[in-house]
Amino acid sequence: MKTKVFIDGSEGTTGLRIHERFSERDDVELLTISPELRKDPEERKRLINASDITFLCLPDAVAIESASLVENENVVVIDTSTAHRTEPGWAYGFPELSDEHRQNIKTGKRIAVPGCYASGFIGLAYPLVKGGIMPADYPVSVFAVSGYSGGGKKLIANYEEEGREAKYDSARMYGWGQTHKHLKEMKKITGLDREPIFCPMTTNYYSGMIVQLPLYSELLAEKKTPEEIRDYLADYYKGERFIKVMPFGADVEAGGVLYSDASSGWDGMEIFVTGNEERIVVASRFDNLGKGASGAAIQCMNIVLGCDEAKGLNL
Repeated sequence: MKTKVFIDGSEGTTGLRIHERFSERDDVELLTISPELRKDPEERKRLINASDITFLCLPDAVAIESASLVENENVVVIDTSTAHRTEPGWAYGFPELSDEHRQNIKTGKRIAVPGCYASGFIGLAYPLVKGGIMPADYPVSVFAVSGYSGGGKKLIANYEEEGREAKYDSARMYGWGQTHKHLKEMKKITGLDREPIFCPMTTNYYSGMIVQLPLYSELLAEKKTPEEIRDYLADYYKGERFIKVMPFGADVEAGGVLYSDASSGWDGMEIFVTGNEERIVVASRFDNLGKGASGAAIQCMNIVLGCDEAKGLNL
C-alpha cells in the first residue's frame, strides 16, 4: 500500500524540491491541491487529514495554522518551517545527533526539520558540548556562507533576474541585528548558555553552504589538538551514512581552499577540522536544499516509514 503524502506549500523552494524527489518513488501517492484552493483552510484541512504524512513548507504563521488543522491522530506532520523546532512534543529532525533523536523521529507524529545554517552548526557543536569538550558557556561565534536559494523565491528571482542590480555580484551579508531565526534552535538543541554571534552571507551561486565554528583551544573544557577533535567527531558519527568526517588535512590536499558549492545536489554533510594547537576551525559543508532542507525532510519521512533512510536521496 502506498503512503499518502500531502505537501502543504508545494509551490515554495523546499516544497518543490520535496515534490521532485518523489518523482521516481513507487511507494508514495501524492495528494494534490487545486491551485485556486492552495490558501483555502478547509481544502487544506481535508487533504492533511486524508494523508499519512503531511509536509509543511510554509511561513511560520501558516505552518502553525496547518498543524492546528490535524484531527486524524494517525497523521504524521513534518514541518520544514522555523515554527516548531524548539516546541515541546516536536521531534528535532537531525537523527545523527543521538539514538534518542532518531527514535523520537521514528515514533513521533510531529517532526520539525532543522534550519539549514542550524544544521551545519548543530552538527558540529552538539557532539562537542555532549562530549564535554566545548563548555556550554563558550563564547560562540559562527561564520557561514550559502547559495542564494536559501533565501527563498523572492531572493532567487532577484539573483536570476535578467539585467539584475550589480550589487548581487558581491557577497550579501545580513543578520547584523543578531535576530536570525535559526539562533533559537542553535542555542537550545546544543545546550549552550547563550545564542551565538552569527552574521551569515549569501553570494552569487545557487546552492551549497559552509558553516564554520572557530575555537580557541585554551577556552575548551578539555584542551584538544585539531587532530584529536577530528578523531572524536569521526568516532561520534561512525556508521552514519549522511555525515562524513573528512581526514585531517583534507583542506590542505584541496589546495588550502574549500568551495562552498561543492556539495550542491548531495544530501549528506562533510565535516572538516583545520587549524593549529591554539586556534581550531571546525566546519561543515552541505547543500542548503539537501541536508539543510528537503533532503533532511525526506530522510525523516524514511525513518518514520522504516525504509532505507537514503531512499530517494543522493548519497
